[in-house]
Amino acid sequence: MYTDSHCHLSFPELRNNLQDIRSHMSAAQVSRALCICTTMEEFEQVHELATTYDNFWSTVGVHPDNEGIYEPTVEDLVTKAALPRVVAVGETGLDYYQMEERKGGRTVIDMEWQRERFRTHIRAARQSKLPMVIHTRSASDDTLNILREEGEVGDSGSAGGVFHCFTETQAVAKGALDLGYYISFSGILTFKTAKELRDVAAWVPLDRLLIETDSPYLAPVPYRGKTNNPSYVPFVAKLLAELRGMTPEAVGQLTSDNFNRLFPKVSGS
Repeated sequence: MYTDSHCHLSFPELRNNLQDIRSHMSAAQVSRALCICTTMEEFEQVHELATTYDNFWSTVGVHPDNEGIYEPTVEDLVTKAALPRVVAVGETGLDYYQMEERKGGRTVIDMEWQRERFRTHIRAARQSKLPMVIHTRSASDDTLNILREEGEVGDSGSAGGVFHCFTETQAVAKGALDLGYYISFSGILTFKTAKELRDVAAWVPLDRLLIETDSPYLAPVPYRGKTNNPSYVPFVAKLLAELRGMTPEAVGQLTSDNFNRLFPKVSGS
């Protein structure tokens, strides 16, 4: 019934407990999960999850925050995107959060390497005809502008995709929606401090909604502060259901249907 559209099951916190997690997923009626790649070095482990378990799929990409790793070319990404059970390119995007502290006092100008990496992923997605999983943090203007510059305008030639773990404003959500993108909400939606985000979640069109855990991070209430895992995604659905006047089960079905539509390779892989 429920689909976790974004999790990191290859990370040690989850990979080393995978059988228990799968049992908990089954008990919570979480039938599927998209395993997200964050480096090319990690890809084999992520892809192995998707080829080993028939309810897991994978992406290929390099997280914008990662440095000191192999920098993929368009050809690298296109080659791996063509493999069975790889359904998206990413996660990719931009992250300027705490730039000075985390990036050694760099400015936005100094983050050109992130923008070039993002462009590489967009070009690979368009060539592969696969959607993207977009990460944006403190960089929404540049994220939207680069998508537009690369031709992502919501037409038939666009790759499209999802803005995952959305924490931005309604204006940013509208910008993403106008480009044909989906919006995915995580356990942050359940946090007491997330009133403005809940307002955005109450506004996003139902046919553009996804839910996720981003596990092992951001466990929803009542598990906040603990290691997250895909079996907790129904708590995101429950909060979203309260906002939209629906049942959690209806949100689970709706977002699973949206997942199928966004990632058509799921049905063909």
